[in-house]
Amino acid sequence: MAGLLTALLCASEKSANIARACKREEELFQLLIEEKKGPEKNKKFVQDFKTLADVIIQEVIKHDLEKKFPELASHIAGEESNHFENGLGETIIVKVCKTEQATAELISKVLDGNLKAAGLLAKCIHEDIHIDGPASEELNIDIPIDTIGIWVDPIDSTNQYIKGQLEEKYKSGIHSSGLKSATVLIGVFDRNSGQPIMGVINVPFNNVDPILRWKGKYYWGISYNGTNIHSIPKQPPAHHNLLSIVMSSSEKEDITKVLAHLCGDKLYYASGAGYKILCTILGLADAYVVTADTTFKWDTCAPHAILKSIGGGIVNLAKTLAKVKSRSLGVNPELQYKMPDEGSKETEKWANTGGLVAYRSQQHLKTIINALSVE
Repeated sequence: MAGLLTALLCASEKSANIARACKREEELFQLLIEEKKGPEKNKKFVQDFKTLADVIIQEVIKHDLEKKFPELASHIAGEESNHFENGLGETIIVKVCKTEQATAELISKVLDGNLKAAGLLAKCIHEDIHIDGPASEELNIDIPIDTIGIWVDPIDSTNQYIKGQLEEKYKSGIHSSGLKSATVLIGVFDRNSGQPIMGVINVPFNNVDPILRWKGKYYWGISYNGTNIHSIPKQPPAHHNLLSIVMSSSEKEDITKVLAHLCGDKLYYASGAGYKILCTILGLADAYVVTADTTFKWDTCAPHAILKSIGGGIVNLAKTLAKVKSRSLGVNPELQYKMPDEGSKETEKWANTGGLVAYRSQQHLKTIINALSVE
């Protein structure tokens, strides 16, 4: 299983390299933006975007993983369509070709013949990435490849990636907006149970060096058959009694009031579902709460697996509240990833319907659910 994790880490780092390359050249980045339309438009934003970087990263992850594990070919899915429209109205199917030159020629069709920009991207796509993942003896877990599926979010928080501010506001280590909230998410789930079992989160723009070059960082976790392994640093115990919760600034006012009563000044706002769950994973917040159907399987699969590996999880909020109100016994309904949620719309079939709570501990979850159940 060390081989699969290493492959995921390498794919995430190549993806981060592409994301950084697209931000280095302003002229290139302007070429890479295209408005999402029709069924691909996310209702959360008035103007949502699809970037060529999104599409390329998703195809690179699929290509690199399928090359190492051919049996995964039909079981890797993501947010983006790989159909891209150029300025001539032509629809191009973006993919990784056999050679760097062939890939550059294909991408140049999307970029209206801009061979220089296409060549830069093709070079990143065909670059060999080497990461020394955990040793095989550390990951003595047998996960059959033919039983897993993979969800990919090539660049979560695309809106912030496009805005890309270098100066970011942050409170208690949580950045409310900016490039810091852009993440590459690769999550593995069991196709039989639907449960997340392995996740990688790569933060391409984690910090900058003295000459203002962006440096990234990645995190991983595995939770399978009672075995939990992760790369998350141990957190010191909190010296306060208040819960800390991270959420979207667009959350409903009545929900915000209830949570503010629990948290006081420890109610934080941030962008990107993946980033908000990462803040929970790292202990910057105790939980992430969202009541709307604005997150998707590709947003939550990777961080959910990591949360499970440290003793936390992600539950369906509506179902958990219904369970409490009906005084039903049994485990709380964790998110699943093998099929669309009941009641999901066709245009948003992979949405996490009913909202969610991502949590580090069962006690934190219980406190939040109890407060919301009497709201």
